[in-house]
Amino acid sequence: MRVLVTGASGMLGRAVARGVLAAGHKVRTFQRGVSGVDGALDARGSITDPEAVRAAAEGVDAVIHLAAKVSFAGAPEDFRAVNVEGTRSLVAAARSAGATRFVMVSSPSVAHAGLSIVGDDALPADPERARGEYARTKAAAELLALEADEPGFAVVVVRPHIVWGPGDTQLIERVVDRASRGRLPLLSGGLALIDTTYVDNAASAMVAALERAEAVHGQSFVVSNGEPRTVSELLAGICGAAGVPRPGWSVPAAVAREAGGLIERVWAVRPGRDEPPMTRFLAEQLSTSHWYDQRRTRASLDWQPAVTLDEGFERLRRWYAMDPGDRVS
Repeated sequence: MRVLVTGASGMLGRAVARGVLAAGHKVRTFQRGVSGVDGALDARGSITDPEAVRAAAEGVDAVIHLAAKVSFAGAPEDFRAVNVEGTRSLVAAARSAGATRFVMVSSPSVAHAGLSIVGDDALPADPERARGEYARTKAAAELLALEADEPGFAVVVVRPHIVWGPGDTQLIERVVDRASRGRLPLLSGGLALIDTTYVDNAASAMVAALERAEAVHGQSFVVSNGEPRTVSELLAGICGAAGVPRPGWSVPAAVAREAGGLIERVWAVRPGRDEPPMTRFLAEQLSTSHWYDQRRTRASLDWQPAVTLDEGFERLRRWYAMDPGDRVS
């Protein structure tokens, strides 16, 4: 197939594009910069530009849509322009181009209302109850994509849960930076049990969804390693791999939530250059359990994760041990 992969300049997008190529398909990537994926044809532009989106989708048989605005803070209209309207444009362009498969990459946060999730399957996306602009707009985008599912246009939604790996700037880099400066606390001892997804496993799940789209269309699947660990264990694994001190102090979760709400209000008036150090949503994520039943996902997609968490930490350790100029993500 000729497959369009959006958002291929990010860690997961690059891994997905490489995985689609390895599966024997032709890949065109679409993002504002260069993808860095050998063997792929880059189409550059913004997901908010309908004409650029239309041009990128011309002649493709399938789409894997990863491009999104991912942040804990920002103007609601910016999230909507990228995550909702960008998805709307891409769905329309894909259908017009005659594509028959559309894999929408979403997030478990679209169905997370702040309470613990213990062994659930993929719950329905809920834009009204989801926490934060990212989750709300991704929930709306997921519903929009699924509404387009019909015979001849198979839509599958994949929600990878907390993706990480070498070169990750969304989670790993921030954890390592704050831990190295002693600014990474545990919330209520870091005892919440959560699951994560090593990047190679997330990418292979996307490829599986592409291959299985006609059999499983119209459904949403949460993808994870299926190895829940406490937040304390996960942060210790990341910090150990990077050679920085693990968190050595704890803050009550209720205090972190209140502080996060205050920081959000300040950030709305005077935003910083990077992500806020804490938000209410982030405090909830770090202090409530969230892990998922993977049986339906694995059976439906005919997929299994190939890299265990411990192997992932070892790969991360080897990456940090390299000279910075030799690191490739």
